Amino acid sequence: MSGTDGKRKARVTAVQAALAAEHAAVYGYGVVGARVGEERAGEASAAHAAHRARRDGLARAVRDLGGEPVPAAAAYTLPFPVPDGPAAVRLAAYLEDRVAGVYSDLVRAGEGGLRREAAVALREAAVRAVRWRGSGVAFPGLAERARP
Repeated sequence: MSGTDGKRKARVTAVQAALAAEHAAVYGYGVVGARVGEERAGEASAAHAAHRARRDGLARAVRDLGGEPVPAAAAYTLPFPVPDGPAAVRLAAYLEDRVAGVYSDLVRAGEGGLRREAAVALREAAVRAVRWRGSGVAFPGLAERARP
């Protein structure tokens, strides 16, 4: 495999990982929207729509790179029980942190427009995470740097 093939494969893998994370975020925001209080329902709806749009864009990017987009799972295991509004808010922050992480990887693997889009998506996820959590992290998307 040539260096160019290796880079393309790494890009496809990173885009597929971002797509899989967006599938999970779309599912997760269905849970968030059902449990979050009325005062934050609009925020949940907007985030859900943003993740659907990103998911669709990533599916196109995979096809453009010559791959077959990973399909969404029928269901996803949540990281913790979500019986009420406060848990839904925690889930939303968790989802955004997870999405930021895969976009961080895509920024590293991408080039040109793909890298720019990944950086924008990383920033948007980090901002949504701050809104849900009420505080930020030093290095959004870089879990290894966020730990003290």
